[in-house]
Amino acid sequence: MFGIGEAMTNNACSKDSIQNINLNLEEKLDELRRLMGKVDGDPLRIVGVVRSLLCCRRLMVTYTLYANEILKDEFCLNMINTNLQEFSFGVVKTCGLVGVEVVSLLSFFMKFFFFIILIYDWNADGYDTLDPLGNITVTWDFLSDNGDTIDVRVSIYNFQLFRHVEEPGWRLGWTWKDDEVIWAMLGAEATEQGDCTRFRGQQKPHCCEKKPVIIDLMPGAPYNMQSTNCCKGGVLTSMTQDASKLGATFQMNYMKASVPLRHLKGSNFTMPKHFTFGIPGYTCGIPFQVPPTKFTKDGHRWQQVLETWNVTCIYSQFLAAPAPKCCVSLSAFYNSTIVPCPTCSCNCQGLSGANCVNSDKTSMLQLPQAKDGTPPAPIVRCSHHMCPIRVHWHVKQSYKEYWRVKITITNLNLIKNYSQWNLVVLHPNLRSVYQVFSFNYKSLPIYGNFNDIGMFWGLQYYNDMLLAHGDNGNVQTEVLLRKDAGEFSFKDGWTFPRKISFNGDECVMPSPDAYPRLPNTAHVATKSPLILLFSIIILLPILF
Repeated sequence: MFGIGEAMTNNACSKDSIQNINLNLEEKLDELRRLMGKVDGDPLRIVGVVRSLLCCRRLMVTYTLYANEILKDEFCLNMINTNLQEFSFGVVKTCGLVGVEVVSLLSFFMKFFFFIILIYDWNADGYDTLDPLGNITVTWDFLSDNGDTIDVRVSIYNFQLFRHVEEPGWRLGWTWKDDEVIWAMLGAEATEQGDCTRFRGQQKPHCCEKKPVIIDLMPGAPYNMQSTNCCKGGVLTSMTQDASKLGATFQMNYMKASVPLRHLKGSNFTMPKHFTFGIPGYTCGIPFQVPPTKFTKDGHRWQQVLETWNVTCIYSQFLAAPAPKCCVSLSAFYNSTIVPCPTCSCNCQGLSGANCVNSDKTSMLQLPQAKDGTPPAPIVRCSHHMCPIRVHWHVKQSYKEYWRVKITITNLNLIKNYSQWNLVVLHPNLRSVYQVFSFNYKSLPIYGNFNDIGMFWGLQYYNDMLLAHGDNGNVQTEVLLRKDAGEFSFKDGWTFPRKISFNGDECVMPSPDAYPRLPNTAHVATKSPLILLFSIIILLPILF
């Protein structure tokens, strides 16, 4: 992988790699295509764009550019379904995907800067530094081949440490290879039956759509429609909060294609293609075959299905929403300054899409309705940051061997309650958490011995639901931490978190330059001798 990247970079840095920088954009793109061995006019898809100060280096320190920055520079390569992600040159993470081509282009808009563009034929995986292995796995088990029909069991597992699937829930979709139809389902249902006029008789198939969309049944569905591990309304918990509710399963019987399809090598069946998860931010890969699923009824004899295929879906915050969803404010007992959330952290008042109200009375609102399973846009309390969620970190007190932090999460969204919420914090002193009040807490040792990531969530039936904005629209906790010898310090903002995410989405932090500082010790020291002298003068008449 490195050899490809190095060769392409050296080529890009040569004078002959891209001729005449004054050519128009389309000619430049055709040169890029030819450089990659493609035909003029082939579609290109950006999956990662970074700029670097240095060229032709084996490793580069990179700065990520996102879609809005590219558009501001009036440079865009088919931004539809674009998946932007960070990467370091020479250590390109492909997440198991093949056919990645690394190409360097001279910057069209910034002097002494270079753009590195990753282009490939499939959607790239998202990458979360706080949960690098997190994903949604769809398991497709072929149970039996009945000649004209096939019985399958589809299971959905949320293998993410802290990101859960909330209402309105998952909407699993795919595209059939030919004219397959779903005859019957248990544990789920298709949103549309489709055109089934080619079938005669009273009984019609459950779904004749070429691209079916499957949703979970609601709790309390009739027993004759249920299957094992179903009927949760599409909601899946995270691995950390409740591992018993992170999965969903449904069964279906579908009719084979009328024309026999060519099977993949090593398989007796054909798989659908173009899987989707139906939730903003998720991108699903290509189905791949895995060892058959095994199961037992009595714990002694093990049986297995005919074949098992997996589909992996990855979340990207940049694909999920055009702007962040939360921000962080800071304060400390040793400084009267309260550092607010950065201005326009999530949006700016007056811009399109910025829905806010100045009144706390929700009765004045006409609540929006969700369409096609997509949650409505938030309506927030008007503020300078315009975020639905604000997290406040307050360094409350210092003891001889401990220090105390108060964390307050405030919901400024007037139309949404956050159930099963969670907060993930990155701080070096979390390895020495002594006690947490009013919240559940679990350490997430993702990177071996570096135990500096922790997850907070509410206590069941007490504060596990963060209510909509109002008098009760906040939850709070206090954390007691032990001072690590040789490391703990109140200086330079060390007591403040490095990163915070709410429900899996990273929050906007204030600039480190704005962090509350310790009082000026030199200023205090100059006053101390004067105070001592004044005290002696007062005490002398009393003593003598």
